[in-house]
Amino acid sequence: MYFSKFSFSLSLLSLSLLLQVGVGVGVDPLAYSCTSSENFTPNGTYASNLSKLLGNLYFKTPPTGFGVDMVGQYSQNQVNGLALCRGDVNATECQTCVAGASSEIVKLCPCNKGAIIWYDNCLLKYSDMDFIGKIDNQNKFYLVNVNNASDPTTFNQRTIRLLSYLSSEAYAAPQMYAAGELELGGSEKLYGLVQCTRDLSSSDCQKCLDDAVSEIPSCCEGKQGGRVVGGSCNIRYEIYPFFG
Repeated sequence: MYFSKFSFSLSLLSLSLLLQVGVGVGVDPLAYSCTSSENFTPNGTYASNLSKLLGNLYFKTPPTGFGVDMVGQYSQNQVNGLALCRGDVNATECQTCVAGASSEIVKLCPCNKGAIIWYDNCLLKYSDMDFIGKIDNQNKFYLVNVNNASDPTTFNQRTIRLLSYLSSEAYAAPQMYAAGELELGGSEKLYGLVQCTRDLSSSDCQKCLDDAVSEIPSCCEGKQGGRVVGGSCNIRYEIYPFFG
């Protein structure tokens, strides 16, 4: 189940560094999900490993916009995680988002062994299951611009054209990210962005993005903007510039 609104609860983890930074607080996530059916003991080994993992991602992610890590030697206490920042945000914005995501997700999913949270600028995910390098088909949601295109059929065709082109650029790029625009006529333009988590292979990134683009007709038919947001890739389009 995904949530866009939430109530705060006390964190059961000690993330002193992240909480001292205090950034990101007050900014609602786009969505989040507590993904595991299992819980951990607040003062146990898993809790300690999760705290270390989130701290590691806080430092690892901003320099390149992506971080992946694993903490723990035994399967029942091993925590796998990754963080991804949007390809156009700078290191400071990236660190701000990862810090906020880390402090929020342990409040929203206290003692849950798996969770994922999305913001405009980043996503953060962790689990006791080894998900690194695998396409996440379970965690996904959609956001739609409420305004309709004047010519839905033509607009949908151009949207898919732009996003498909950007996808072909992204899966071959080191950052697995691409953004661009398409002239619609007159002064109007269509803007698009696509991105994969960099633990995926190039072929899996292509598959993830192609599958997301194929969902545009069903999720966002005739709308002036929309997003397909997943745990391994995301796509977005709008008739206004939304990326740097």
